[in-house]
Amino acid sequence: MEEIRQYLEKKYGTEEVHEAGLRVYTSLNLEMQKAAQQAVRDGLAAYERRHGWKGNLLNVIANGDSLATYHHVDWDGNIAPGSYVHALVTEVDPQSATVKFGSYEGHLGPVEIKWTRYTSPQQFLTRGDLVYVKVIALNGRDSRASLEQESGVQGALLALDNSTGDVKAMVGGRDFEQSKFNRAVQAERQVGSSFKPYIYTAAIDQGLTPDDTVLDAPVTFSTPSGPYTPHNYDGKFEGVITFRHALAESRNIPALKVTERVGGIKTVIEYARKFGITSPMPAYLPIALGAADITLAEQTAAFTTFPNDGVRVMPRYIRKVTDYDGRVLEENYPEVKDVVSARTARIMTYMLREVVLHGTGYAASKLKHPLGGKTGTTNDFTDAWFIGFSPSLTCGVWVGFDEKKTLGNKETGAAAALPIWMDFMRVALQGRESEDFAAPPPTAPNAVARKAEQPEPAAGDTEDH
Repeated sequence: MEEIRQYLEKKYGTEEVHEAGLRVYTSLNLEMQKAAQQAVRDGLAAYERRHGWKGNLLNVIANGDSLATYHHVDWDGNIAPGSYVHALVTEVDPQSATVKFGSYEGHLGPVEIKWTRYTSPQQFLTRGDLVYVKVIALNGRDSRASLEQESGVQGALLALDNSTGDVKAMVGGRDFEQSKFNRAVQAERQVGSSFKPYIYTAAIDQGLTPDDTVLDAPVTFSTPSGPYTPHNYDGKFEGVITFRHALAESRNIPALKVTERVGGIKTVIEYARKFGITSPMPAYLPIALGAADITLAEQTAAFTTFPNDGVRVMPRYIRKVTDYDGRVLEENYPEVKDVVSARTARIMTYMLREVVLHGTGYAASKLKHPLGGKTGTTNDFTDAWFIGFSPSLTCGVWVGFDEKKTLGNKETGAAAALPIWMDFMRVALQGRESEDFAAPPPTAPNAVARKAEQPEPAAGDTEDH
């Protein structure tokens, strides 16, 4: 809503927007938006729990406030089961901590604090502490809530309709009240291996096939800035492997060798530009492994090209604006651009389905739906990505801190971002059970035939830098 408000004020002026009775028809799907917000918050909560209790709680008594009069901004909104809110600790005894949020009261006992590794709330909570909780159930003034944590980790999600570009859901961060910065459209972050599809698109366009092979072995590249010796995420080498396997398992060294084969990093950057990536990309080799800073909106819109037979759609927030009397002030139609041939797009869709069926995105195969996509993880695990699509919907998820610090060891795109994507898509795909991708051309063998060839990786085991 904030993104739309800013656009309207810039185009029509503040007075017109707030006082003239405009009618604005947006692309937003409220059910998808609710699902997106819940998925992001649940995913960030799961991340926090994986990393243990950190503490660092604000104590309102120590801050000079009174328990009786303290009021948090979270309590002004609609509190419902599934909500994440700040709660005030009003009493603590060996068995439980009493917490208050708005007009509700609840208790945090051994079950609600178990993940912290403490056995009693008295060991780590004090009267006056401000804690973060997830509301499980509400009954009158009583509540059931679980203790959560808020370390500053952030997430963003963007979902686009493949045929129209309609923005169906957008989440720009954990909590709009705390931060108005929209990480879905404003944050430029390194995309890691979610960049690799541009390399393989160039290869397919040049006549190579998913079954062409590349040697996954130690190598040093000569670059203008000196020797560059890349590594695979797992530190291992697999020898001669097919392109489809290299992409599915996100092997770094094969991606760089394919980059050389298609004409070098300049060719790959040209392809990324075709896909609508406008962020600065200097022509040095690590860009091929996702060292470029790109927004979630750019990357998600780019991926619509694959399920769309080579056509990219521009994100659309507003369908129509009318004045008070019903006169149409603007009407926006889908804006599309040819990127690659339908043949190339279908082969790439097939290869990106392999990521879900057998590769780093394997967890998403549990959704039992035609899906493709790509994980992305950056050096030191500072950014985690999953950009994926069904035949009708493309969704991108990013997880990280606003300051570029590590999420922690093995916090890959598969571990941190993919579960959020799956939670959202589980809701968004309802009613679309019969959809399927167009069949790949004959140069792409049947993906299902490989099921027995490849062991199924555990989520995160085969991610990339």
